[in-house]
Amino acid sequence: MQEGALIKVRVSAGADHFALEGFDEWTGELHVRLKSQPVKGRANKELLTELSRLFGTNVELVSGETSSRKKVLVPGKTLLEAERSVRSWRGL
Repeated sequence: MQEGALIKVRVSAGADHFALEGFDEWTGELHVRLKSQPVKGRANKELLTELSRLFGTNVELVSGETSSRKKVLVPGKTLLEAERSVRSWRGL
């Protein structure tokens, strides 16, 4: 496996638009709303596309392909760098 930041993500599908809802300090999860429904991998594709755009690198799905709770790898970033990118997105 590549080195990078491993981030826990909790997704909700079927929203009006993609949104980062915030970071839950207690569970350590990034909450994300997706526009796509979880059909034929569309929600996962949207998640990876949007997170790759946010982090400036190709994000990989590590686990949770069919779950609302996932783990993604942000290659080449430390956890601190990834957290900074999340917090800077719309001032979270």
